Amino acid sequence: MKSKKTAALATVKLCCGALDDKKAEGLTVLDVSEQSSITDYLVIATANSTTHLRALRVEVEKVLDAAGVRLVGMETSQESGWLVVDAFDVMLHLFLAETRERYGLERLWRDATELSSKTFLPKASKPAARPKKAPAAKKRKAKKA
Repeated sequence: MKSKKTAALATVKLCCGALDDKKAEGLTVLDVSEQSSITDYLVIATANSTTHLRALRVEVEKVLDAAGVRLVGMETSQESGWLVVDAFDVMLHLFLAETRERYGLERLWRDATELSSKTFLPKASKPAARPKKAPAAKKRKAKKA
């Protein structure tokens, strides 16, 4: 059986991948396990519109459901510009930019350890390099005499 921390980190990875796939901005992961008794990690991201905000939530919900991660709760009212998905050891906070700035969760949790979100994203595979073609020599037309 996976340890609690390993399972939580796997959930963080799933969330970060889903958010990155849907072009979330400002992806931040905070380890709040030392500061909070209700969750271990916060995943915070910004959407560029209310439609994008909904798409981010739906994508995370699909990915977590497919992985069998149990969701404890979800706040889906988009009017506030802030959606919360509670996956127990991981809480996702999805914001519109102005709402994220107003509430400043990163400031509120400033004692938490910020983890690089890049470590949770799949490694981009490099496309196979194609050999460069040699430039075609120009053919000269023979002049008629």
